[in-house]
Amino acid sequence: MEDIKKRIEELREKIHKHDYYYFVLDKPKISDIEYDKLMQELSKLEEEHPELITPDSPTQRVGGEPIDEFRKVEHQVPLLSLDKVFSEEELRDFEQRIRKDVEQEIQYVAELKIDGLSASLVYEGGSLAQGATRGNGRIGEDVTHNIKTIKSIPLKLDKEIDLEVRGEVYFPKDKFIQLNQNRKEAEQEEFANPRNAAAGTLRQLDPQIAAKRPLDIFIYDSAYLEGEEFSLHSERLTYLKELNFKVNSEWRICASIDEVIEYCQYWTQKRDELNYEIDGIVIKVDDLALRQRLGSTAKHPRWAIAYKFPAQQKETTIKDIEITVGRTGSLNPTAILEPIYLDGSVVSRATLHNQDYINEKDIRIGDKAIIEKGGDIIPKVVKVLPEKRTGQEEKFVIPKECPVCGAEAVRLEGEAVISCTGGACPAQLKEEIIHFVQRNAMNIEGVGPSLIEQLLDNELIGDVGDLYYLKKEELMNLERMGEKSSQNVIDALEKSKNNSLAQLLFGLGIRHVGSRVGQVLAQNYQDIEAITQVSEDELSEINEIGPKIAQSIVTYFQQEQNLKILDKLREAGVNLESQTSNVKKILEGKKIVVTGTLQEFTRKEAKEAITSLGGRVTSSVSKNTDYVVVGDNPGSKYDKAQELGVTILNESEFKELIGG
Repeated sequence: MEDIKKRIEELREKIHKHDYYYFVLDKPKISDIEYDKLMQELSKLEEEHPELITPDSPTQRVGGEPIDEFRKVEHQVPLLSLDKVFSEEELRDFEQRIRKDVEQEIQYVAELKIDGLSASLVYEGGSLAQGATRGNGRIGEDVTHNIKTIKSIPLKLDKEIDLEVRGEVYFPKDKFIQLNQNRKEAEQEEFANPRNAAAGTLRQLDPQIAAKRPLDIFIYDSAYLEGEEFSLHSERLTYLKELNFKVNSEWRICASIDEVIEYCQYWTQKRDELNYEIDGIVIKVDDLALRQRLGSTAKHPRWAIAYKFPAQQKETTIKDIEITVGRTGSLNPTAILEPIYLDGSVVSRATLHNQDYINEKDIRIGDKAIIEKGGDIIPKVVKVLPEKRTGQEEKFVIPKECPVCGAEAVRLEGEAVISCTGGACPAQLKEEIIHFVQRNAMNIEGVGPSLIEQLLDNELIGDVGDLYYLKKEELMNLERMGEKSSQNVIDALEKSKNNSLAQLLFGLGIRHVGSRVGQVLAQNYQDIEAITQVSEDELSEINEIGPKIAQSIVTYFQQEQNLKILDKLREAGVNLESQTSNVKKILEGKKIVVTGTLQEFTRKEAKEAITSLGGRVTSSVSKNTDYVVVGDNPGSKYDKAQELGVTILNESEFKELIGG
């Protein structure tokens, strides 16, 4: 048995070393066949002697069953985010802030800012014990089962020490392109960019899925290191590399802010040559004692800053301009581009906003154009290059008729967009239903754009209310809809009837009513019937609902066609009541103002307590106000309440009112 145990340990050590050569140094020492033989021998021995399997064995990189949910992890040392700057001037301001109370020369370490997902790795006795996401900086999620699948992460160190390191998990560019190609061929949704792919993979519940995707990591710091003392961050980086962690080799020591700026300028031009995405440069004070003196704010360390690259731009050709009709009837022009790889993803479309934008930039079909993505989700045309025109380019004017239904398209006074006037425009109806069934709204699985199109084409539905009257037999007559998929849709519709009122309000697509406003309405009103009766003035008194939103809500419920939809939903058994409607609401109909600083409640907690009991929190005191709750330093609202004779409650009386 001792011989077997010794052989297992030898195999593990060899495999760990070859993982380091291959995945960290990119310099394999043996062939894939030789490596596979070592793994096969180890797997066979462990299979025959399961009592000798250890968590840090290479065979355990993918060894667990899928988990049900992520366990929360509290970071021993918070992972603070970095403050950001965007120019040379702001970098110099950063140094000036440091130099205020510092007389010594300041040395910096400049590192590439990897565009990935931050993670912490905890080692106990030299073995990987835990991997966690950054989360909010203090609380993250335990993703050890997926962290172990990243082969550049050592499962066991050469030294039996306790430490925690921080790194950035990323997806190599070439592997990302291949992943999206495979997903496209499998008719799966493609990832928007490598960062999304990394985040989506690291948060898989099943490690088998993560193991099939080639995630990688760069380690950039340690939170603590047992038994090691360093005076410089650069020394710590060197030591982490000696421990066989994958540390990005492009970091540089900069003796001045001028050298930092040169480094930033260099990588602004060279970033595309890397096989991983970077979105800036991280600049850190090298002296660890000086870092301690500088300290941190509640959110950011004062000794580090992130320089963000300017928005990335590339040249391509505008092949065509396409008009799509939005959910509200707007005719939206989009440039169809010769595809280019830009800022982490392949770009083939760019927004053109409206006719004024097209005219101002003189955008024509066939133009060579500069496209920018930067921090924007949707790329845009920065400018066209008229000097490269051949004479074949075509000017574009948004049509005066809707391209979908043929109705007149008009531009109302004071608006930039041109809109379809067709009340039964299929394009709007389709988009309205797509919005209604989406995850953040009614979350009706199985009802996607292609099925909705078929339902409309076959005149099985005319609005969102009709969805709840569909029959299984009707669905089975449609393309790609068998008995099982049809039943799944019916089940999903039935399940959605129990959704919250907030989800329904958002799903109805009322202009300016997003998911948050839907929640606010559901907190302030017992059911949808009450909302249909409310006035603009009353709505405007609710925190987070301004006059524009109030007008939109009232206008929506004044339309006969919309009230008919509510009738259909009501008759179908869809929930139209607030989730708290069955709770005894002792403050039902009461209007309450909270002013000053309370000792036992945050302002948010006080408001939630009031709305949960049926009360309505308003921002100003009037003769219609029922109570004014006052804390320390209440200000003018207290004076106004006294003037109007409104009942004033101190914090103790307020607690008594809401039942403690």
